[in-house]
Amino acid sequence: MTDLNEHQFLAPKAVVLRDEERQRCEVWTRVMGYHRPMASFNTGKKGEFHERTYFDERTCTQAGASD
Repeated sequence: MTDLNEHQFLAPKAVVLRDEERQRCEVWTRVMGYHRPMASFNTGKKGEFHERTYFDERTCTQAGASD
């Protein structure tokens, strides 16, 4: 057996990156029937994207159970 305890197996090591090691994440979304990168959106379309609400099945299930 080893001297490692259970905590050492479950605890993930923190990854620390310097700014020069980071890479921008390009976000794509579906607009008007096709996919486009958000970087190409104008100010108004970016605002619409951030105002979107997303479907949450748990919320719908809880609301339906009280009927």
